[in-house]
Amino acid sequence: MGDGSGTGAGRAALAAVAVALLVLTAGCGGGGDEGGGGGGGTSASAKAKTVTARSTDLGKILAGGQDKTLYRFEKDEGPKSTCSGGCSQAWPPMVVKGKAVAGSGGVEEGLLGTSKRSDGKTQVTYNGRPLYYYQGDQKASQTNGQGLDQFGAKWYVLDPAGKEIKKKAKDGGGGGGY
Repeated sequence: MGDGSGTGAGRAALAAVAVALLVLTAGCGGGGDEGGGGGGGTSASAKAKTVTARSTDLGKILAGGQDKTLYRFEKDEGPKSTCSGGCSQAWPPMVVKGKAVAGSGGVEEGLLGTSKRSDGKTQVTYNGRPLYYYQGDQKASQTNGQGLDQFGAKWYVLDPAGKEIKKKAKDGGGGGGY
């Protein structure tokens, strides 16, 4: 006991406990299943399923959870997503459990739908096209992904009628992209 070997073993055990606690704590984070929704609780879950329209420098555009901008990928020809792997990390799909909800601002319930992704999750569609968030948008109403050409095609915001808005965002939209 006086040779110090007990101290080394004690430190190793303490380190193992600390690592186990970190792993457990990380596993308890807010739900990523509803893309861009974050946080816990019923109201956060309901908000994550709601598509609203927000006024920005591009005009009225669609937004999802936490009022983050939603985009359309031009490579998607119909309701099935062509964005997976690294693409879906940079451009997380808006996914829901169940059905999406039309919120305020002129979002049309009849244009909302869903489509099964290759990973089995349910992605929200609008006017027959899958919806995505952009990792470069850190705050509500930012449009840093507008007009970017990534993963084989361009990305655009949509107006409440489901049409692409192709004009460029003004500077000051919240920073650069990926």
